[in-house]
Parts: sequence; structure tokens; C-alpha cells
Amino acid sequence: MLRRSVPPLVVAVALVLFAVLNPYAAGAKMASGFDFARAQVAVTGLQVPWGMAFLPDGSALVSERNTARIMQVRPGATPVHVATVPGVSASGESGLLGIAVASTYAQDQWVYAYFTTASDNRVVRFRLSSAQTQQVLLSGIPRATIHDGGRIAFGPDGLLYVATGDAGNTGNAQNLGTPAGKILRMRPDGGVPPGNPFGTLVYSYGHRNVQGLAWDQQGRLFATEFGQNTWDEINAIVAGGNYGWPTCEGTCGNASFRDPIVTWTTAQASPSGLAFAGGTLFAAGLRGTRLWTVPVTAAGGAGTPTAELQGAYGRLRTVGVGPDGWLWIATSNRDGRGSPVAADDRIVRVPPVTQTTPTPTVTPTVGPTGGPAGCAATYRVTSQWQGGFQGELAVRNTGPAITSWRVTFAFPGGQTISQMWGGTHTQAGSNVTVTNAPWNGALAPDATTTVGFTGAWTGTNAVPATVNCAAS
Repeated sequence: MLRRSVPPLVVAVALVLFAVLNPYAAGAKMASGFDFARAQVAVTGLQVPWGMAFLPDGSALVSERNTARIMQVRPGATPVHVATVPGVSASGESGLLGIAVASTYAQDQWVYAYFTTASDNRVVRFRLSSAQTQQVLLSGIPRATIHDGGRIAFGPDGLLYVATGDAGNTGNAQNLGTPAGKILRMRPDGGVPPGNPFGTLVYSYGHRNVQGLAWDQQGRLFATEFGQNTWDEINAIVAGGNYGWPTCEGTCGNASFRDPIVTWTTAQASPSGLAFAGGTLFAAGLRGTRLWTVPVTAAGGAGTPTAELQGAYGRLRTVGVGPDGWLWIATSNRDGRGSPVAADDRIVRVPPVTQTTPTPTVTPTVGPTGGPAGCAATYRVTSQWQGGFQGELAVRNTGPAITSWRVTFAFPGGQTISQMWGGTHTQAGSNVTVTNAPWNGALAPDATTTVGFTGAWTGTNAVPATVNCAAS
């Protein structure tokens, strides 16, 4: 058989083309911090999932827009129906929309939801065991079959942010007397917090239809917004900001309004859910059938967006960073506008770029005992990704029965804790104090309880040199 040699130039050109056509070739740098080449379908069989919020055990609650069901999902497992929200009236884009879980869930079990009734949109809270017993935090948000907004999320300030739409009435967006076409900010009990710019729940206005909210590591808020016929947006949200609708769609350069940091044509995006991790915003595209990754600059602007998963899973509604450090993405192919496959609707998980460092641990250190009582605590990083990590503290009673415990340690690398479950934390600089929750302070001899948390890091994520535990 005759063999022909391939000229070196042809080989070089072929390699360049391969790298361009396959950005996930070996050695390629995944700047977003996630490895989209290893995306995997984790959950199937959902019906128009809309909102997603994570529980302390690492599972997710998913709201289904049309069925009014709340499903608890775990990767690789069949979704479990845990509640049905009464009073939901679903038509067009309305129904059971956003869902949120506060950081105090381990203590109070409050779940928050935004949904459409026969007369309005409203925000309520309830416990999964009794979803019919609702505490209405806000009612009277104008409803329609389009532009209902619906995303809700707790910010780093512990307050609940609520994204609404103009309900098909463009005048609502500029009218400060209506909650429609706004981003609202409220206390967890529904009250107006200090610092709101107009003395009401209104935080920003001039919005057409916001369905995505996310905060960066500096606590800056960003939101996705649907355009009408021309430009979709990501906006950097500030208190009292006017974002221009209906006068402006996209960038208009009017000093009275705030311009977006990113725009796309409506065919490229129709952006709904939004998440942030590792210096990057992730926007789920419905009509665009792709996930947009947007680097955030130090000044809060945007770098060059990159499209991922284009056409791979159809319409993408919701995106979030799970406690496991993976990116979770929900499809919306059964919403009447998609082309569902048998497995739809699905949740796709994208792993972080593989870490080369081993999972760090700290040997338990027994601190002051305060008498015969004593305890020991072990610090462990359970998963790590660029700019963030998840960890746990295992607290063990080393003496007779105790009624409370306190753990102290100092971060060596400037880390900060962003969320904790199973305990309460305070942080002053590098020094962290963790105290028990009301339900896990009492430990029998040799009993153990675990506290979970997520945090942020820059530079290194070295473990504390010592972890001290005191009991009483």
C-alpha cells in the first residue's frame, strides 16, 4: 500500500482548524471556570421548570410553571413531588414562577415563591409541609399572559429581591406607583427595608421584563431583561436607577437612563435566568437556545460574551451554581415554544474545571473546655472551583453531654463565608466564629453534627492552621 507523507504546513493548519472548531480540545483553557465539554443531563421528566433554589442538603427545589408543583431534585434521581402551591393560575407566560430559600431555612423552613393568581402576581412564603398555609408578603402585582417577570432571590444583604414585568402595559415601567416593571427589595417578612431609594419596595424601575438576578463577589447586582423586537440586555442594577423602558430598548445614550452592559439581538438570547461564579455571569437563553458567559470587569462592566451549549439542549430558562460547585441549567422545551425531546424538561449540570490540588483538611483541635465539657471540630473543603468553594465543619462532643458549642478559626488566605447552614457565623477580617443552630447544640457523648457553608477565595484557598472548639 502506497503511503504519502503529509506536509508539515498542512498538519499545522489542520491543528489550528481543530482548535477553532473544537474549543474543548485537550489543553484548551476554559476561562469561565466550567468545563462545558463535560456537561451532563442530571435530571429528566420535568414539566416547564422555572425557578430553582438549593436546600442545605445540596438538593434543589424546582418550581414548575404550569403544574404549580414544587419538585425536589438530585442528580441521577427521579424528581420527587414535595408540594403543590394552591391558587396558581397559569396561562401564557404566567404561573408558578420564581422560588427562593433563605439562609435561615435550617431553622425556620421558609420557602418563598412568586406566582400568578386569577387576579394578580404575588410573593408568598410557606413551609413545604403545608404549602396551603401561605403568608402573603406582597400582592397586587399586575398580571398578564406576558411580561410577568417572576424571578426572586436573596441578596448578600439578606433581603429578598423581586423582578417584575410591565404586564404588557409599557406605562407601568416608569410609574413609581405600581410594582410592575420594577426590581423590588423587601425584608424577609415583606416589609420595606431601610435604604430603599423611594421609601417603598421599589429598588429600580424602567424595566420591561426582568427574569434573571445575580450578584458578583463585590455584592453588585446584575439583571437580565427581555427586549421587544431589537435588543435584549444585561444591566448593572443600582438603587434608584431608571433603565429606560419604554423610551429605550438597548443602549440609547440618554443621560436620564442607565445603559445596559451587554446587548444581544432577541434571536441570540431572550435571556431569562442569571448566575455568577468565578468572575463570570451566566445567562440562560430561551429563543437563543444557548448559555451566554459574560466576564465581569473590575469596574462592573462586561467583557466579550461567549456562547456555550448552543442548540445542544434547546431553550434554557434557569441557571444557578449549586452547593456542589457545578453549574445547574434547566431547560424550557415544554413551554409551548420549544421542540421537546422525550427526556424534557431536563436539568443539565456542568462541572467546574478540574482542580489539580488535593482536597484539603485540618486535623481536629480541641479548644478550651470550660470544665468537663469538651468538643473537637474538623474543617474540610468538600469542593472547590475558581473563586469559590464549599466546605464543612464536623463538630464532635468529646466529653459528657453538652448543650451548646462554639468553633473559632482564622482563614489564612483572605477567604470569606457567603452562606452557612447548620450553624450561625460571624466574620471579622480573617477571624470566623461559628455557633450552633437551635436544633444541634445539644450533643450526647461522642455525637457529631455537621455545618455546611459556601465561600469565596482569591489567590489561594489554604486551610486554617488550627480549629478550636468550646462547649458548655
